[in-house]
Amino acid sequence: MASDGFTTCLWFDGQAEEAAHFYVSVFKNSSVGKIARYPEGAPQPAGSVMTVEFTANGHKFLGLNGGPQFKFTEAVSFMIFCENQEEIDYYWTKLTENGGEPGPCGWLKDQYGVSWQVVPDRLDDMITDPDPAKAARVTEAFMAMSKFDIAALEKAYAGE
Repeated sequence: MASDGFTTCLWFDGQAEEAAHFYVSVFKNSSVGKIARYPEGAPQPAGSVMTVEFTANGHKFLGLNGGPQFKFTEAVSFMIFCENQEEIDYYWTKLTENGGEPGPCGWLKDQYGVSWQVVPDRLDDMITDPDPAKAARVTEAFMAMSKFDIAALEKAYAGE
């Protein structure tokens, strides 16, 4: 068994290094590590970036410039649990700028097509509340949202 967690490999079409620097600029506890380049005779131009190691918010990633064969989909997303509306607004703005796309229920795609869920850290407690009426009101409220509005969710939870 791996003793130090997992590394997520993200397949890009030539933007791995650019994406790594972008993610490092958005998240705290982040850095760019080793960069490997394609050798002569490889499927990509010699000297171009093959892989870039980076850490974003303490999570290890490997960006791979593999070519145009594969694209990101919403089938895999990264969840960012936010303490307050300021954090939600920050991540929402940073990740949707420069061609990112807002989606429903706290989901968005960044400029590289990677899917993210920017959610209040209290959301799970609200939608799993033992009172089914509270959970239903919160669920109904967030289903109508794009970017989450914590104040509106709290009002729904309280029955206001």
